[in-house]
Parts: sequence; C-alpha cells; structure tokens
Amino acid sequence: KQWYQRRVAITAGGPALYTVYPHGSTDKLPYVTMGSGSLAAMSVFEDGYKVGMDEESAKKLVRDAIRAGIINDLGSGSNVDITVIKKGTVQQFRPYEVICAKSERQGDYTFPIGTTVITGTHETVPFSALRVTDEEVMEL
Repeated sequence: KQWYQRRVAITAGGPALYTVYPHGSTDKLPYVTMGSGSLAAMSVFEDGYKVGMDEESAKKLVRDAIRAGIINDLGSGSNVDITVIKKGTVQQFRPYEVICAKSERQGDYTFPIGTTVITGTHETVPFSALRVTDEEVMEL
C-alpha cells in the first residue's frame, strides 16, 4: 500500500523551511506546500500568510490550506494533521480536523464473474521492440 502525504508548514523566524522536489530542485520559503493539492494550498497561504503570526493563527491558516487541497483534489484524503515544531518540543495534532468523514456504503458493490463483457484483449509490447524517433539531450 502506498501513502501520499501533503506537507504544509509555517516558520515564524529562525529556522528555515526547504522543499526538495523529486527532480532535485529546492526552495527556501517562509511557507511551503507539496503534493497533489499544493496549488490550492499555496493560494490560501499567499492570501493569508503574515510575518509574525501567532501559533493559533498559523495553525488555522495551515488547516485552511490543507482543507483547500483536500476539497480540490479527490485523491488527497480526508483529515488535516498538523505538527508544531518548536525548539525542544514536537506536538502532533492528529487529526486536527476531519474534513470528509467516511460514510457507510449504501449498497452491495460486488458483481458476479461475467457481469462485464470483455470485448477484446491487449498485447504487451516489450521495451526492446520500441525505437527512438526523436531525441533531445539536456545538460544538467
């Protein structure tokens, strides 16, 4: 099973936040978002972040940012989890808020074998059978 997490954080002076993307680039910002809902979360930060925010205001802003990511991305889960890191302490709020509670199934979603008609098959092409038709080499 694979788990995907959205990481959103705010720092109030002192330590810095860095994001490291899979391709290796980095950012150093006062707030960061990553993951499939990051664009929605970033828009909330850009609108609501203020230098010198108190902890409660920062937690509410983080909650709103993660909530925006969850609501605008079907694969983002349903809970807001927040971790507050201070010198010498780490506090986890899990869940901080449940955005979309899981509901009970309304019916039986099992179907007998043969319910779906197979209209064709597909053929697997080995990688070695492919040929390059266009190539561009980029310098790193």
